This record gives sequence, C-alpha cells and structure tokens, in this order.
Amino acid sequence: MLLKNYLIGTAITVALSVPAYAEDVKIGVPSWTGAQAIAHVLGEIVMSRIGGTVEYVPGNNATIFQAMDQGKGDIDVHPDVWLPNQESFTKKYVDEAGTVTLSSNPYEGNQGFCVTKDFGEANNITDIADLGRPDVAALMDSDGNGLGEMWIGAPGWASANVNEVKTRDYGLLDFVEPIRAEESVKTARIKDSIAKGEGYAFYCYKPHAVWFMFDVQMLTEPTYDPAKYVMIQPSDDADWYEKSNVASKDALKEVQIAWSNSLADRSPAIAEFFSNFAVTADDVSALAFEISAQGKDPAEAAKIWVEANSDRVDAMLGL
Repeated sequence: MLLKNYLIGTAITVALSVPAYAEDVKIGVPSWTGAQAIAHVLGEIVMSRIGGTVEYVPGNNATIFQAMDQGKGDIDVHPDVWLPNQESFTKKYVDEAGTVTLSSNPYEGNQGFCVTKDFGEANNITDIADLGRPDVAALMDSDGNGLGEMWIGAPGWASANVNEVKTRDYGLLDFVEPIRAEESVKTARIKDSIAKGEGYAFYCYKPHAVWFMFDVQMLTEPTYDPAKYVMIQPSDDADWYEKSNVASKDALKEVQIAWSNSLADRSPAIAEFFSNFAVTADDVSALAFEISAQGKDPAEAAKIWVEANSDRVDAMLGL
C-alpha cells in the first residue's frame, strides 16, 4: 500500500510539473534589418525568459499575414507592421477576418527619400523636386542610360509600391529610374557612391541603421495631404498603379507587431507577452546598426539587448 501511494503521489507530482501547453512560436522574418532585429528580440525573450522554442521563417508581408490568418502555426507573428503602409493586410485580417491581433504599443516611423550630405550640399539638393533637375539626374546615372538611379525599396514591400507611384506623381520619371532590390544592395550602393564621389538617392526611413552608418539627409516633400495621398495596393486591385495618386509626404507611421489569434490557444504565455511587448524607434535603430554596420548576427544583437534591458523585459512579462 505504501509503495502504491508513493507511485501515485509521484505520478501526480510529475503531471503537475509538466506545462499544460508547449510554448513554441514561429516568427516571420521580413527582409529589412529592423524587422530582423525585432524578430530575434522576440525570439530571445521567448527562449531565455519563457523557456519556449522558436523557429524563424523568412517571408514577405503577404506570406506572413496569410499564414497568421490560417492559424495553423506555420507563421505566428509579424515583427514589424508599418501602418498605414500595410493597411491593406490589417484591414483584411485584423478588421474584417478577425484572425490576427495588432499590438497596441507602436513606435513612430518616418519615411522619405535621402541623399548623402556631401552630395546634397555640393549640389544644393534639399527637396525631392531637386532629383528632377537634369544636372542632378546626370550625377546619379551610373549605368549611362540617361536616368539617375533611385532605390525605392525591396521586392514585396508595400512602401516600394508607394514610392513607385510617388516617383511618377512627383514628375521624376523623365529623370529618375526607380530601382527595386534587396536592402543590402542599397547599402552597398550608398557606400560605393561615397567612395567614388557619385550621386545616389534612396528611400530611407527612421528607425534604421543608415543614420548611424552614413552621413545622410532626408529630403523635404510636400506636406502630407490625404487628398493627394490615394494609394491602392496590388493586393486590393490589379490596376493599383493606374488608380493610385500619391503626391505628398507620407504621414508619420505607427509600427508594431501582429500575431495570429490562434496563438493564444496554442501558446498562451507567448501571446500574453506579445500583447505587452514594446520597443522604441531608438531601440530599433541601435539594433539595426549593430547588425548592419557592426556585423553582429541578429540573434547575438538581440541577446545583448535583452540582457541590457532586463527590467524592461521583466515588465513586458508582468514580473
């Protein structure tokens, strides 16, 4: 009888010590550095502080949102949702389908177009309209096709679609060639243009490592005007380019994480942590700089950040 009672007690103790849920999460990782940084901060906290398991899944905005909507755990969280840039996705999956939750702790983002300060000062370039001057366009023409190159974003970015429309509606297409390429290409081109004393213009935003890496300046644009900012994304209409009209600066952005509502049932501690997660634009710029300029692996940079911000992480975890 004593042995039987002992075995029963041991079994109960073991059962109580086993978590009711397996705390695991698959984190979507878009291509831009800030998103990679936040993705790995989320992952580091889940692993080191919650004791969960993490898988990082590369993907663009459409892929990540579709997976979160399906709720099967293929991708559970988007680490860097820029609004209103990605509003077509949040309207579809957050507002209409109700399958995705958007964080209520955003940081501020600012978008525009930049040149290096040396190039800008040497050629009196201060406003986006200056890129349409023939003398400036010629200085930005590295391939000899008669058009100055301007990086507008990476393939799959909603902001790149906006910038393509802006290039047209600012009247720059006769002088500027909008280029889509991965962000690493843009970074290498900035470095190369500085080394060679060439002109180059590119889509830029804050937070971002570029502000720590190079001496750059954001060009002025016409003040944001909703009447002059009618943007339709390809996910909403195949004729998006023809039906859009964007001739003013973007409004300041709100940037936050979003996660699948199904996560609350599968990994409730992680979902609760996500609801409390908050970083600042300065946090993201600093992390992006460590990754882009200092060559740190995103996981390493995230681990250092979490260790250095232990009190803030405790607060996110309700400790």
